[in-house]
Amino acid sequence: MPTWLTPSVDPSQLLGTPNDSSALQMALRLGTAFLCGCAIAAIYWGVRPREKFLPTFPPTLVLLSILCAMLPLVIGQNVAWAFGLVGALSIVRFRTVVDDTYDITFVIFAVLVGMAVGADQITVALVGISVMGLAAALVRPRGGNSGPVTPQDTRLEIRLAVGRDPQLLFHEVFEALMSKVEFTSGSTSKQGASLDLQYRVRLRPDVDPVEVLNRLNLIEGVQSVDLRPAR
Repeated sequence: MPTWLTPSVDPSQLLGTPNDSSALQMALRLGTAFLCGCAIAAIYWGVRPREKFLPTFPPTLVLLSILCAMLPLVIGQNVAWAFGLVGALSIVRFRTVVDDTYDITFVIFAVLVGMAVGADQITVALVGISVMGLAAALVRPRGGNSGPVTPQDTRLEIRLAVGRDPQLLFHEVFEALMSKVEFTSGSTSKQGASLDLQYRVRLRPDVDPVEVLNRLNLIEGVQSVDLRPAR
């Protein structure tokens, strides 16, 4: 490695080690992660097309950087705690649907702080709460929504019997009642007997949402329809 790439200052002298850090060194370590996260968020903001830009994603990147820096402070070299953390996050992630990645960072935050307290790492928990709280306040999403969603957007969920063509069945209703239809996700349910389809839609002016529900529900093969504000 070229000598100019070799760090002239040992980071451990300034930041300590994950297993042996003072409260000030922990704060400096997490603060450094905050700055690195801001740099990553700035790169994301610069390269991401505006039509696909999610306002909550840059703050998520910043907070995740801090949480990942907090992780070694909590588990240290303890492999059992590492597996415990993975198990706890898996339970939360796969047992509960969290639509917004920004919310997931707070789930991870709560798990890490809980593990820190349980492992007698009170200093890590307090420093982590302080730095994360300050960072969350500084980079909180602006605008109050989770994506390029306007107040008129609505989330439409349709459960359809398998073997049917959604485009053919719903085309007439979509054309008549909606000015925008965007398919967002789909999955199977009832052991493959049904399709769960999700759309982001925008109703035409003066269209009653009840009419949308009624017309879709009358289509043969439709088992349920759910219409609610998009996040």
